[in-house]
Amino acid sequence: MEFQGGPAQHPMPGLNWRPMTAADLDAVADIALIGFPDHFEGRDCFQNRLALNPDGCFVLAGGDGEARGYLVAYPWRAEAAPALNTLIEAIPADASVMYLHDLALHPAVRGGGWSREIVERLAGQARAAGWPALALVAVNDAAPFWERRGFTVVDTPAMTAKLAGYGSDARYMVRDLKA
Repeated sequence: MEFQGGPAQHPMPGLNWRPMTAADLDAVADIALIGFPDHFEGRDCFQNRLALNPDGCFVLAGGDGEARGYLVAYPWRAEAAPALNTLIEAIPADASVMYLHDLALHPAVRGGGWSREIVERLAGQARAAGWPALALVAVNDAAPFWERRGFTVVDTPAMTAKLAGYGSDARYMVRDLKA
């Protein structure tokens, strides 16, 4: 996914980020497979996250309602990440960050500033709710993309073994929201 600097120039006007619904889950799973073929997560995983934290689940869609991108986030523990493609019983009582689980766009809408828009929306929402930071695991050599969104790589012993399962390019990253 490539980021273009400057003001967002949307090559497909008429698309907007809106709350995800259960009707979006098939399209979300399809987009996930395109964006993360080496990090499979099925429809049931996205359904689980939507049920746990609907306020952190969004889709990029046009007037036809068809999802062309998605973002999934939920409260989680710092220096931790759920295993890939697993169901979560509940948001941890000791959650201390907003975890950006996934952001993916269909190739037809990449490069139009859509990612920046929803990440900033999530950051504002998380800050307003009192979360001190956003955290994520960058895969597919995406660390530079996330650095441009204000995230920094955090090397932590707690994540070393976990990241091995995501691939050699995986990086745990955090964006401070206190500033």
